[in-house]
Amino acid sequence: MAKGLLLPAGLTGLAAALLLSLIQAIWVTPLILEAERYEVHAEHEASRQDQAWQPENVWQRTAATAGANLLLAFGLALMLSAAYRLKPPSATFDGALWGLAGYAAFFAAPAVGLPPELPGNEAADLTARQVWWVATVVGTASGLALLCWSPHRIAGPVGWLLIVLPHAIGAPEIAAVQAGSAPDGLQTRFVTAAALTNLAFWLLLGSLSAALFRASAVDEGGRPNG
Repeated sequence: MAKGLLLPAGLTGLAAALLLSLIQAIWVTPLILEAERYEVHAEHEASRQDQAWQPENVWQRTAATAGANLLLAFGLALMLSAAYRLKPPSATFDGALWGLAGYAAFFAAPAVGLPPELPGNEAADLTARQVWWVATVVGTASGLALLCWSPHRIAGPVGWLLIVLPHAIGAPEIAAVQAGSAPDGLQTRFVTAAALTNLAFWLLLGSLSAALFRASAVDEGGRPNG
């Protein structure tokens, strides 16, 4: 069982992390670097000593991002592989649907209230944003699970309630944008890039994890469903 979980998750995580890192390096990181030029130099220097370690150049940034992506992708792929043990995918397309559900829960729903922010833009209190983000992810994932799998009649209304409730409460209010921060056009391009990059990541993560899980089931002597 461990091999059936770890091997598909490892291969899927590696492939998804490579895709994510490549798209980020080509599309997302240049937007971040452009935004950083709009930050007020004096404020940046004044706060530099209080900041944690940061990459000194593009290569260090790319390597650090790729490493973080690999850990993230492996963890998510392992989570999907474990979920397939409970509800095996009947086709690779099922994995794509799992990927879309993950995209909705982990990116799309939180981004409605807290869109990705470029450097230099003021935002609400970090703790408040983190609490709202976690609540939105848990609520969306739980709501989708109830809508898709629960046979009870009450599951539909409860599922929609869980999905809508964080947005009804509202995300922490974003403060006014600082003078000298990234312009609106650049922010819009960044949100678009982040949304499409994450969509590609989740679709590959879901599809490949399902395909490898089914192949692993055959290797273990079982039969793929469908």
